[in-house]
Amino acid sequence: MTAQHITIAASILSADFTRLGEEIAAAERGGVDTIHVDVMDGRFVPEISIGPVVLEAVKRTTRRPIDVHLMIMEPERQVPAFARSGATSMTVHVEAVPHLHRVVQQIKDLGVRAAAALNPGTPLGTVEQVLPDLDMVLLMTVNPGYAGQQFILSVLPKVRQLRSWIEERGLDLDVQVDGGINESTAPRAVDAGANVLVAASAIFKGEGGPEAAAKRLRAAATATAKAEGSRQ
Repeated sequence: MTAQHITIAASILSADFTRLGEEIAAAERGGVDTIHVDVMDGRFVPEISIGPVVLEAVKRTTRRPIDVHLMIMEPERQVPAFARSGATSMTVHVEAVPHLHRVVQQIKDLGVRAAAALNPGTPLGTVEQVLPDLDMVLLMTVNPGYAGQQFILSVLPKVRQLRSWIEERGLDLDVQVDGGINESTAPRAVDAGANVLVAASAIFKGEGGPEAAAKRLRAAATATAKAEGSRQ
């Protein structure tokens, strides 16, 4: 794998919402690249989280790109609202979308980066035909719906296979992983080929607060990336 910049995305799912602006600012001081917003509808996943109004508030607190992860059924109905509210990129689940190509084009037509997500048990082949149309693929490393779950190691071969497809086909495509990302699992994800790491608890509930935790996470992840680059 060619060495690349590792993007750290701070998921506000584990932030203290009574101090959301302060929490995001601390994560930014720690060097996070992106703010990740998890949207859950109580149908595709058990929990219900936030909507466009909260996204608008997040947008007012940061100049970082905002990555919106739609863990919802019928995402095409909500895509326009989240685009208006400030999403820089938007991810839909292949399991929730019968016409994936159509929804990807809907997102891109709104001037937003488009991504497709796969749950741990979903075969990689379900996204293969739309890879040239995507800006990113998210491979879930937990079953979606809750923060603080344990990283599923069996997803790593899927990460390697996706990275291999991207390089063989000459695509410009980010590989994102989300779920159980911390100082121990981040290096393994990077080594497998991921270059965008989403972390919730590891940043917002990490020792020393979001700033210190984000710095430690980047150090762990980038040490692996540098070592990989030196072997090229």
